[in-house]
Amino acid sequence: MWRGKEKQAEDERRKQFEREAVCHLETLLRAAARIVTPATEAEDIVQETYLRAWKHFGTFEMGTNCRAWLFRIMFNVIKSRAGRKSQMLTEQLGERTEETGVSANNVISLDPLKSIEGHEMLEAVRLLKEDYRIVLWLVVVDEFSYQETAGILNIPVGTVMSRLHRARSGLRKLFLTSTHARRAGL
Repeated sequence: MWRGKEKQAEDERRKQFEREAVCHLETLLRAAARIVTPATEAEDIVQETYLRAWKHFGTFEMGTNCRAWLFRIMFNVIKSRAGRKSQMLTEQLGERTEETGVSANNVISLDPLKSIEGHEMLEAVRLLKEDYRIVLWLVVVDEFSYQETAGILNIPVGTVMSRLHRARSGLRKLFLTSTHARRAGL
């Protein structure tokens, strides 16, 4: 009878984990693929993230943001792997565009008078410092709040705001510089 209750509790824990955590798998894979290369490394990071999440699922508070909790675990995994390796690699845009190709539908409009190809935006983001790129990704692409991003990265909210501002300023400078260079025929 005692073993039956243990099994029932374990089954309930598994069902809660599947409901709360497994639904975020694709989001974590997409984010990891943008932050690290090669893709197999991203998959390994997400797998280790889910192993740690399962191991420590008892510490997760039901009703809170499981996605943010998983992202925090994932960034801890990335940091621990970076500590073991001396170098983190970033995604090579050229490989990505060769795989997917660039289409006319791949345009981001920032201003009615000018538009930027998606691959140009990704290339510019790749040139940002990693700290800025990660904050930009979490806030703009994954739509985490400043507070959630601060929690995921274990940094103050003011630092999130500052890094996001610097990332956006950096992108503006990159695009203004490239626009002026094109006009000058360089």
